[in-house]
Amino acid sequence: MTFFHEPPATAGGSSASSSVAAADVVPVVGLAHGSRHPRGSDAIEALMIAVGAAAGVPAHAAYLDLAEPDLGAVAALLAEEGHERAVVVPLLFTQAFHARVDVPEAVAAASASSGLDLVVADVLGTGDDVGDVLRGALDGAGVDGDLDAVLLAVGSSRAEANEAVADLAARLSDGRRGRVRAAFGTCDPRVDQVLGDLGEPVALWPLFLADGLLLDPVRARFEERGWPVVEPLGAFAAPLVLARYAAALGR
Repeated sequence: MTFFHEPPATAGGSSASSSVAAADVVPVVGLAHGSRHPRGSDAIEALMIAVGAAAGVPAHAAYLDLAEPDLGAVAALLAEEGHERAVVVPLLFTQAFHARVDVPEAVAAASASSGLDLVVADVLGTGDDVGDVLRGALDGAGVDGDLDAVLLAVGSSRAEANEAVADLAARLSDGRRGRVRAAFGTCDPRVDQVLGDLGEPVALWPLFLADGLLLDPVRARFEERGWPVVEPLGAFAAPLVLARYAAALGR
């Protein structure tokens, strides 16, 4: 069975007041990795709609790979609309290769081609605010606090990135009766390697913003067993993006 959670309510318009010149408005761009999954972009688009509605500025999704538009196309659009500056929020949970290499390269290329001043915000990360959003998603999905859970992340070749996810899982265990263990889609420990330490049934708690090809087979296995599956965060992560946007602007 799959449990759905409701994203937080947002208020305000999706763009700045028409009385304010475009040059004075700082749009926000959520830069995601991208996926071949047929629904991979849906949750990212919904997330940025929620962000724009809450911030009252133009908000767009862009992708590093596997989906469109790329950052260059979004930057060109914003420049055509008269904007001079935008904040790019990497929609990534760890400081791995994409955050350290792909994002700076994409930002440099997009800024050079569009003339737009692109300010790079911090990644979403694995801090306490991410933990709070994950807890809200789990509680909103109605998952029993007694159940053990697998915090599933993509995984990285960089040990520090995986350790940050494992630390997040340990912090998520605090204050709940069920234990939380980290598992990864591309590296050890895999889901099978952590299930033996947990009591059945086990909840699947994805550290994902959107559906993806790595998540699908794990989700299917849990659902076949009748175990609870929490949906990817999607628009539920809007407060994280808003906080990174505000911090990048020094607000």
